[in-house]
Amino acid sequence: MSEAVPEQKDNPKQFKENWPFFWFSQINAAYAAALERRIKPLGLDLPRWRAMMSLYEDQFLSVSEIADFSAQKLNTTTKVVQRMINDGLVDTRVRPSDGRVTEVCLTEKGEMLRRQAFTEAQSIFDHVFADLSQDELSQLNATLSGLHAKLKKL
Repeated sequence: MSEAVPEQKDNPKQFKENWPFFWFSQINAAYAAALERRIKPLGLDLPRWRAMMSLYEDQFLSVSEIADFSAQKLNTTTKVVQRMINDGLVDTRVRPSDGRVTEVCLTEKGEMLRRQAFTEAQSIFDHVFADLSQDELSQLNATLSGLHAKLKKL
């Protein structure tokens, strides 16, 4: 099997242009910067945004589930949730099926702020993916999901 990625010593520019992980990090950084510029006036930062979006699809999640979903460290997520409790954006309860687990949910204030922030994220999404058909977007998501699954196995 031939090596698909050129060696860095041969041509560093070509290496970066042909190394998908370079592009993943560049896209993630550019998206984070664009989103942060748009949600900062709402009083949100990216860690809070990620926690809020975790709670969008699932009304109640544990802090560790939020950490997993939002790709943040557990201790970071714990601090974020504590700040969100203090700001009245989330409430907590004991999980009915397991009294050892504390669950988090958005308050009405948190849901209103999540909607405002999502409008900003949707605007970025619409701009970036405007030229892709629904089929192309579905294929991109399937490819990225498959790559993610392979990486999680390492």
